[in-house]
Amino acid sequence: MQMYEAINVLGGTLQPCSLKPRTGFFRDGSCNTCWEDSGSHTVCAVMTAEFLAFSKYLGNDLSTPRPEYDFPGLKPGDQWCLCASRFLQAVQEGCAPEVMLASTHRDALRVVPFKMLADHAAEKKGGKG
Repeated sequence: MQMYEAINVLGGTLQPCSLKPRTGFFRDGSCNTCWEDSGSHTVCAVMTAEFLAFSKYLGNDLSTPRPEYDFPGLKPGDQWCLCASRFLQAVQEGCAPEVMLASTHRDALRVVPFKMLADHAAEKKGGKG
């Protein structure tokens, strides 16, 4: 798999999203992507209880540990590389988490408009960034 250039939505070098838990399509801690990443795991989001419940309701349980996949389960405050389309869906449903712009891959812009990402920026709201 050929990884795309690691550029964030701000035009700079893509910053890590989370090493604990280790996230990303490549499980390298960053929201790197490639042609084979059909879900576009490119949006670095800060988990909330509301978003985790929403994701579970839609059939993607991110909060339950799955030791067989070395997945600890996510809790509010954890950062995770979300599929761009799931983030867009969460925005439309009013339960989108904050995003870390410097850690969000520019490929997310194929699905999510920059303004929408910026409106949910943790950096802007005094979050973890």
